[in-house]
Amino acid sequence: MENFEERLKRMEYYQSLLLQMSKKEGFGFYQLIIEKQLTEEDVAQFFDLCESLSKEYEELKAENFVYFSPLYVKFKERLHPKLHPHEVIMACIDQKIYSELMHTLLKNIS
Repeated sequence: MENFEERLKRMEYYQSLLLQMSKKEGFGFYQLIIEKQLTEEDVAQFFDLCESLSKEYEELKAENFVYFSPLYVKFKERLHPKLHPHEVIMACIDQKIYSELMHTLLKNIS
């Protein structure tokens, strides 16, 4: 009988194979979550960040702001350390998560 560690290793291997099979087709953000081994709490914090920035974006837009680089700075600073801004933005755009915010953030990447 195999032990828990062997079973876990096998499951991780199967997971990596499944990721290779699925290769991002419209689920880039979910794939990123798995690849970076984020927890449910990490993802909840990410969505809280996006919700907060989306509200701020709408407020700035209503005040006729056209430069949103401070939003990108906040996004970058508060993003989980395992994630890279450009990679996350592209994955969210791919999966249509906070699309308007992500397109705006993408314009501010230098």
